[in-house]
Amino acid sequence: MVLLVYVDDILLASNDATTISDFTSFLNSKFCLKGLGPTKFFLGLEVARSKQGLSLSQRKYTLEILQDTGFLAAKPAHFPMDSNLKLSRDNGSLLEDPTSYRRLIGRLLYLTITRPDITYSVQVLSQFMSSPRQPHLDAAHRILRYLKSASGQGLFYPVVCDLQLKGFCDSDWVGCIDSQRSTTGYCTFLGDSLILWKSKKQSTISRSSVEAEYRSMASTSCEIIWLLSLLRDFAVPHSQPALLLCDSTAALHIAANPVFHERTIHIELDCHFIREHIQNGVIRTMHVTSHHQLRDVFTKALGCALFTFLISKMNFLNIHSS
Repeated sequence: MVLLVYVDDILLASNDATTISDFTSFLNSKFCLKGLGPTKFFLGLEVARSKQGLSLSQRKYTLEILQDTGFLAAKPAHFPMDSNLKLSRDNGSLLEDPTSYRRLIGRLLYLTITRPDITYSVQVLSQFMSSPRQPHLDAAHRILRYLKSASGQGLFYPVVCDLQLKGFCDSDWVGCIDSQRSTTGYCTFLGDSLILWKSKKQSTISRSSVEAEYRSMASTSCEIIWLLSLLRDFAVPHSQPALLLCDSTAALHIAANPVFHERTIHIELDCHFIREHIQNGVIRTMHVTSHHQLRDVFTKALGCALFTFLISKMNFLNIHSS
């Protein structure tokens, strides 16, 4: 049984109904609780069940954002950010009242819990919270128009799943025009279910695209190791190696090559970390073509066609669509 507590909200999960009933009775003997039955709504997350699986979305929360910002009747957009858009901390006029921008980005950050498709765009805009400018606000409004096109879209977790853990990692070398730092992006699947994703600017400057890719591989490997330990805690067997997919053949060669040279000495710790888990059979690296690199959604702004194609591979579901 798993017990999740957030302030005064409690969520119980178990494969034994008797266990939940006994534990609920014990809690009722100590505290004054109100049981709401099977989970349908929890901290803004809407849960829908069927014989095929479970769906998570934040439709009500999304509609509240659109209504509060006046975008409920706006013209929808088909993707969250223009691929040709280059945002900087110095271009454009400063906003007279930055509070509304900060509040909007904060609400969008919480929305990324079930909307990985806007993770990269929100991550970029969150870098300008201290002194937002008009282009940043315009880009945030573009995200709102994209949300208008599918407010009920969320993640779907099917009942039948092979429980194979696989992670896609990627990087956008020198993606930030202000700091020249690269962007790390990864997403992890359990079978066909997307369970973890991230888009983050790297903490140091990478001197080559291979170094940026390898740092992304190291970050994804850390998350995979953590997920494997979490599966063990949940008594979920995972005997086969977890797959780590990358589109950089150079980074894959470094992971497989035990010889260090001057080009990789500055990322030696990452090399040792990844190679150790490969040799122990915990992780197995694989090459994936750039066209099928799902992690591109989390590292760069994409055009409509490629964005729609990659999003279709992530098991999204809009239960409110016709």
